[in-house]
Amino acid sequence: MDRLYFLNHTKIDVIFNKNSRDFVVDEVPLYENSGEGEHLVLKVRKKDMTTWDMLQVMSEHLGVRVRDIGYAGLKDKDGMTIQSISMIKRGVEEKVANFSHDKIKILETAYHKNKLRIGHLKGNRFFIRLKKVSKTDAVILSNILEKIKDTGIPNYFGYQRFGRDKANHQTGRDILKGKRTERRKKMKNFFISAYQSHLFNLWLSKRVEISKLFNSFTVEELGGIFNWSKETITQIKSQESFCKILPGDIMHHYPHGKAFMINEVTEEVKRFEKKEITLAGLLVGKKPIKADGIAGNIERDFFAECEPFIDKMQGSRRLAWIFPTHIEYNYKEEQAWMELNFFLPKGSYATVFLEELLHTN
Repeated sequence: MDRLYFLNHTKIDVIFNKNSRDFVVDEVPLYENSGEGEHLVLKVRKKDMTTWDMLQVMSEHLGVRVRDIGYAGLKDKDGMTIQSISMIKRGVEEKVANFSHDKIKILETAYHKNKLRIGHLKGNRFFIRLKKVSKTDAVILSNILEKIKDTGIPNYFGYQRFGRDKANHQTGRDILKGKRTERRKKMKNFFISAYQSHLFNLWLSKRVEISKLFNSFTVEELGGIFNWSKETITQIKSQESFCKILPGDIMHHYPHGKAFMINEVTEEVKRFEKKEITLAGLLVGKKPIKADGIAGNIERDFFAECEPFIDKMQGSRRLAWIFPTHIEYNYKEEQAWMELNFFLPKGSYATVFLEELLHTN
């Protein structure tokens, strides 16, 4: 489950407590509420409870079935999170006005014509406080954050996907191979998703390794590592971005849009360097388009084991490289705190951002 960091600094020892004072997530909606419609949209702040726990509380207090409450994304238990939920307004408005809970606060109400669905968000804003940060490490962290602003980071799946024992992906593989049964459909899909995520992380780690090699060695030295033409190696070596784009790669409009296969590497690299498109990794299944050429060969090596049961997974393409924005930081020397603010697109993990920053799990 180890992931290869793309930056080369040594581990930075600080303290991070994932609690409601030091970890805050603020969901950024995909669209503004229209102000009219049959759905009541609640902007809710919760502390130290999962989205599922929050939905259960809201269900019991408002008399609405959990399955009838819409939400755009699931948030972690630890910390403070602000997100929106929706429900049919009929019969609940008075109950909403009288709602009270020690871990949940309704911040705003609005109306909209549609129910909130999974994915109806642009991403999330994060506030994170790191403690016991030395003055020297604060300078190092500042430099790293500036590098991330410019370069972006690999979009690995975080530890949350794999469970405390890091074995969820193994369960998913066993289900696909018919070695294990899971009657609960949601859990079955979750375990299979963990398996897809595991393979994605392995592939992405390999792509980071390839990029590191191209950033470290000469064209002549790379010719002894890769069995590719000198022309191809020279073209890849000439790319300015850390993350190298390979012939046959699948790219994705950034941060929204569709995945597509590149035709002319040189032209698409220019768009990648402008952060208009990004590399798209494979969540294996029968649905997504496959990479070709050199990139396709690398993909096939990592996903070959799935061929016997690939039809049991839909699959998709996922942003493999992301560009965090609105990165701000403030070092409070007296308290030895470093406070961070940043935005990540949906499907990305703040913990992965921190791991790249600190080089620690």
